[in-house]
Amino acid sequence: MQRLLDSLAPVAVRCEQYPIPLGGGRQVTMNDKHKTDTLRRMKSISGHLKGVERMLAEDAYCIDVIKQIQAVQAALNKVSAQLLENHLNSCVVTAIQSDDQKERERVLDEIADVFTTATKV
Repeated sequence: MQRLLDSLAPVAVRCEQYPIPLGGGRQVTMNDKHKTDTLRRMKSISGHLKGVERMLAEDAYCIDVIKQIQAVQAALNKVSAQLLENHLNSCVVTAIQSDDQKERERVLDEIADVFTTATKV
């Protein structure tokens, strides 16, 4: 979780695929309101996750722990959906409006890959 929070800390949040595709990744900065909201949500999720750790350490009832884990997962899904929406409205729109056919295909492949990965989990 800490690595996830640390990865959101840089001033510019990048829209890029890992590993970086040939030609380099693309960098688009989130607007300050979106970035602040995303970081606030991640800090809240981090606190919630620490609460789950405490529950486990204190031998809390298994179903209660599972419910809290599900709440953390739902919160992460919400952040992921917001990041995807921001990406679609910035990086993808820019690429689709581009004259570069390969760039358009690349961003569409990225989106397809995100959904493919999400359905594997």
